[in-house]
Amino acid sequence: MLHKKILHAIGVIVAMITSVGEVSANEVETADSIATQHLNNVTVTAVKSKAKVSTTTSVQMLSGEDLRSLGVQNAGDAVKHFAGSNVRDYGGIGGLKTVSVRNLGAAHTAVSYDGVAVSNCQAGQIDVGRFSLDNVSSLSLAVGHDDDLLQSARLYASAGVVKIESEKPVFGKSNHSSELKLSGGSFGYVSPSIRHWQKLGEATSVVVNANYLRADGQYPFVLENGKLTSVEKRKNSDIKSYQGEVNVYHSFNESDELRVKAYYFASVRGLPGSVILYNNDSDERLWDDNFFAQARYKKQFSPKWTLQVQGKYNYSWNKYVDEGVEYVGGKQIDANRQNEYYVSASVVYKPTSDIDVSLAQDGAINDLHTNGVNSPEPLRYTSLTALNARYRNARVNVLGTLVGTYIVDEVKSGVKPDARKRLTPAVSVSYRLLEDEQLYVRAMYKNTFRVPTFTDLYYLRVGNTSLRPEKATEYTGGITWSGRRLVGLEHLTLTVDGYFNRVSDKIIAFPSTYVWKMQNYGKVNIFGIDATLSTSTKINDKVSVALSANYSWQNAIDLTNKDAKNYKHQLPYTPEHSGNASVVVEMPWVNVGYSVAAVGKRYYLAQNIAANEIDGYCEHTATLWREFKIKKISLRVQAEVINLTDAQYDVIKYYPMPGRSWRLTGIFKF
Repeated sequence: MLHKKILHAIGVIVAMITSVGEVSANEVETADSIATQHLNNVTVTAVKSKAKVSTTTSVQMLSGEDLRSLGVQNAGDAVKHFAGSNVRDYGGIGGLKTVSVRNLGAAHTAVSYDGVAVSNCQAGQIDVGRFSLDNVSSLSLAVGHDDDLLQSARLYASAGVVKIESEKPVFGKSNHSSELKLSGGSFGYVSPSIRHWQKLGEATSVVVNANYLRADGQYPFVLENGKLTSVEKRKNSDIKSYQGEVNVYHSFNESDELRVKAYYFASVRGLPGSVILYNNDSDERLWDDNFFAQARYKKQFSPKWTLQVQGKYNYSWNKYVDEGVEYVGGKQIDANRQNEYYVSASVVYKPTSDIDVSLAQDGAINDLHTNGVNSPEPLRYTSLTALNARYRNARVNVLGTLVGTYIVDEVKSGVKPDARKRLTPAVSVSYRLLEDEQLYVRAMYKNTFRVPTFTDLYYLRVGNTSLRPEKATEYTGGITWSGRRLVGLEHLTLTVDGYFNRVSDKIIAFPSTYVWKMQNYGKVNIFGIDATLSTSTKINDKVSVALSANYSWQNAIDLTNKDAKNYKHQLPYTPEHSGNASVVVEMPWVNVGYSVAAVGKRYYLAQNIAANEIDGYCEHTATLWREFKIKKISLRVQAEVINLTDAQYDVIKYYPMPGRSWRLTGIFKF
């Protein structure tokens, strides 16, 4: 019945557009009777740092132009440019990409799309690779939480937050604008997309964007078997996907705004499976269908009171098919359907100029329906409450948070876990050392509470209803500095953060493409350092250079059993050293972007022995682009070479990543 739900959501949006359009017309009619004075346009330019230095926690950001300049195509690839992030990538254009922050697990990382959390109660982790960046104004990663007191309790309850913000339309002389993007490249990659901005009134605008992607994914890779090597081709790695969005923006007045989004994504892809010796065959297929509609309303009643209300309905369906003699009838079919009903309200009260207090309350209902025999059909009720208080003056910024979690599951059959409830506090502080310098020290303590997902608990082949909730405590301390107009530089920003995470009952997933093996680790200690650098300079009036880099060191060890062979060994898939660097050179005749990502050796099983080792790798990407003006049409032509050195590597053992590939893109704006 998905089509009925989509039609209903579209009807609601059309009705809302009509009503706000009438409001806008009335506002215009009133405004016509008021004398106005037009001021000359003033353009202010400044270089924006990729890391925020004054926040109490680590916040890193990439703008939409940064993403395009580096040739980044989806959110999963973008997050790889942030220190402290760990992206698990199964290779190929349609490969699953999940993000964990400082090795606390993907289920601890929230993904926010235009202020509203994206959810997957079945698996707990979000495939960030599915989010296109065509209409994105910024993408950020906050470790712990950022300083936005109006954010939902769900974001406060997470160990890290990836925020995706859509580009809000800006109109010039015309009340509409369109963009057509055509992209093609290696391995049968073809992806056209279109975006249209339309102004419906002085206070209302609509953005519609859609894209299609297809690829056969048959990329070559080198297979090693002892002293023998051969070049093979990845099989069953094709994908077709469709994505569309409608965004409505309406401002009732300067302190009263509404945003509405309807989103649809569908894909069918092959799951190439693991490559062991010369077995490169796979019959696994996965279908995904996802629709959600969300609204966010914000109103400032006075300088002291601000309210934000959010609501969302999310529908998700997937089907997994595998053929093989190990299954009854020669075929395994798993079909899953999820529904979520979610509401959130946040209010901020500012009693004095230095103090802010906020309260956020979230409520969610999630269900899961599967085709499995004796499926428990779980139904989950979630309540999250976040109480926050902040003191801030010219030198000191202190934020305290207390999150209350209460979760109850109902099942139609089988054993259900007890209700989970917990209070998780957090405190973060930033102090400016010198009045005339952007030099800060910061520290954070945060406790998080991660409940096992439906798959963890109930999935027939891997579910484990005896799993205990995962509890984590984060300790972070760091120093940040930013200076402008230095010798030869426009700006220079440096951040260094050291951290210690203590995790008990950690839930570890030993992955394949679709099925995850779940297990509790009794105790895990994670030590690490994240460092970032960004700078820019102007060679002359026509040539500028921007450079950014980050480095992460991480020691994540299992301390569960002193007698175990893996005691004090690094956790699976956790590199000790990783980092990346990028440079963008803008010139009148052509612009150049270059980036390199490096990851050290890892182990794919619990024991850190040579037989379980995965080699480190470096991946280089080069980008060239130029923009042309053809009458009223703007054309951007961009060429990219990914994995320039044709490095052969695995992120996940036995899942080889693509070698060298290319993309060519044309973007028409009119």
